[in-house]
Amino acid sequence: METFNPDPKPGRLVLPLVLIGMIATTYTFVNRVATNNDLDISAVEEEIVVIEEEVTEDSTTTSTTTTTLPLEVVTYLEEIQGEKVQSDELGQTVLEANEKWDDELYSYQEAKDEFAKFIEDAEQFVDTVSEPGPPNTFANLVTSHDELKVLASLIYEDTKELLEGLTSSDTGERRAAALDSFNKNLALFQQKIEETIASATSS
Repeated sequence: METFNPDPKPGRLVLPLVLIGMIATTYTFVNRVATNNDLDISAVEEEIVVIEEEVTEDSTTTSTTTTTLPLEVVTYLEEIQGEKVQSDELGQTVLEANEKWDDELYSYQEAKDEFAKFIEDAEQFVDTVSEPGPPNTFANLVTSHDELKVLASLIYEDTKELLEGLTSSDTGERRAAALDSFNKNLALFQQKIEETIASATSS
């Protein structure tokens, strides 16, 4: 006759007993090793140090200094800036007329008329530069303006020399020299205006 086993899984009672036995054995072994070797078994508390990094904000303040120029100085600077534009236009007129003569796009009479016309323009340019000029109370502007008037007069003389070169009996050397002088004096005139404006607005 077979004996009926009411527990279909008898092994599940054995496993806890085995685990308990292993834990007890381990505990006993560790205590014995510690006792024989005079070891101190205690819980170690680990101290965690938190280092806070201090952030320093670098705030740089930029100060802008605004210089207020007197109204009469501002008016003068605007005036010479306009004269610089006029000098550009005069230079372009002279250059185009000279190139058209070189390229034989002008007849001799047309070239003479055109050269005579920009002599008139240059003469009017001298008058424009001369007056009214800067305030007398600003010596540096007065000095710069005197230099501008000299350069404007040289430009005018160059335009007359260009016409003389056109009508001369040489093969164009005199006219070429006059054109070179015109271009140099025109560049110096414009450079002087730029320096004058820069000096007045930065001081």
